[in-house]
Amino acid sequence: MTASNILSIAGSDPSGGAGIQADLKTFSALGGYGMSVVAALTAQATTGVTGVFGVPAEFVRAQLDTLLSDARVDAVKIGMLGDTAVITAVAEAIDEYALRNVILDPVMVAKSGHRLLDADSISAVRDQLVPRASLITPNLPESAELLGEEEVRDLPAMRAQAGRLLDMGANRVLLKGGHLAGQSSTDLLAEPGSSPEAFSAERLPTKNTHGTGCTLSSAIAALRPQRRNYHEAVHDAKEYLTEALRYADDLDAGHGKGPVHHFHAWWGPRSG
Repeated sequence: MTASNILSIAGSDPSGGAGIQADLKTFSALGGYGMSVVAALTAQATTGVTGVFGVPAEFVRAQLDTLLSDARVDAVKIGMLGDTAVITAVAEAIDEYALRNVILDPVMVAKSGHRLLDADSISAVRDQLVPRASLITPNLPESAELLGEEEVRDLPAMRAQAGRLLDMGANRVLLKGGHLAGQSSTDLLAEPGSSPEAFSAERLPTKNTHGTGCTLSSAIAALRPQRRNYHEAVHDAKEYLTEALRYADDLDAGHGKGPVHHFHAWWGPRSG
């Protein structure tokens, strides 16, 4: 069977733990053929982000046009986009090329606290990308930004907020609950016409969580063409991320919050 072609439109992370680098590793680990369009450059390592350099919207569109006029794309993961003009260019390409299985990870703030989008660009994500995405995967701070609300603190409030994201125009929402306290991490998959579905995983004792959001969204993108529906894709993507976290300490990629182990199943476990 021909492998699915999965496209990442996102920023570059020199440390390899997040962004396009993490996406391509995830696609490969899960049986997809990875493609990429670079939308932003970062000066970044496990200790944080020190700078962002935006790729001009015209060149982002040139990358998209050149690739999409040639290659079949079975799913798309959208991550960090540099500014409003780039967001508009990506939104227009989604329409022009009728892209499907579009997974939007609305990256706005790095784990270090470095803001990656200004207020106008957040509005552009809300108005132009959220309605075009098949699934959005915000964490709790990102969900609060999209809705202009306070960050929620418990699971019932998460359920209500997931519904409001649907009301805002999202087609499907995977609201990630990793910022909540507790021994497990619960995400909610909300689709129109049904109650949000919970996906829980144990919270593993590692500081190496760099790129977890990128990895989960790219895993869903890689798996969706291989699965019958989003329930199955999300379930299996969550399991993949849990194992990537379980063996994250086998890597030694920096002095801060290191990456998850994208190739844990291929390299074999080294942890006890």
